[in-house]
Amino acid sequence: MDNYDYKNNGAYFITICTVGKSHILGKIVGGDAYIAPHIELSEYGVTVEKYIKNMKGLDTYTIMPNHIHIIIRIGFDSDGTMWASSPTRGIPQLIKSFKIMVSKKCGKTIFQRSYYDHIIRDEADYLEKYNYIRTNLLKWSEDEYYI
Repeated sequence: MDNYDYKNNGAYFITICTVGKSHILGKIVGGDAYIAPHIELSEYGVTVEKYIKNMKGLDTYTIMPNHIHIIIRIGFDSDGTMWASSPTRGIPQLIKSFKIMVSKKCGKTIFQRSYYDHIIRDEADYLEKYNYIRTNLLKWSEDEYYI
């Protein structure tokens, strides 16, 4: 959104894709009558999960083969970036820090330059995004990033 201050208190739905939407974070396994679908993380996926879990303001997330979805809450229990003691607190700074840490650990850039964001407007919007994240694995073959 033009001129929106991403340091404002609120909840944000973020999607970050891998470079070229390559399936490098893992693969979906299961999904039959006996085993629910789940992601088997690659080495890159394990690294991504490690740094997602350290994000200030993390609400929920999912890792897919070629992208991640995250809900981040600012101003609830979070101040500052993930690894800095400074009082900077915005979505751009959080995502930048996250990508830098993952890239350093992986030895290369694995994410596309930018990311997609959605400002969560109300409880109904939050529940829609939360449920989308929670059921994304079940709908992988219908996902817009499924290639």
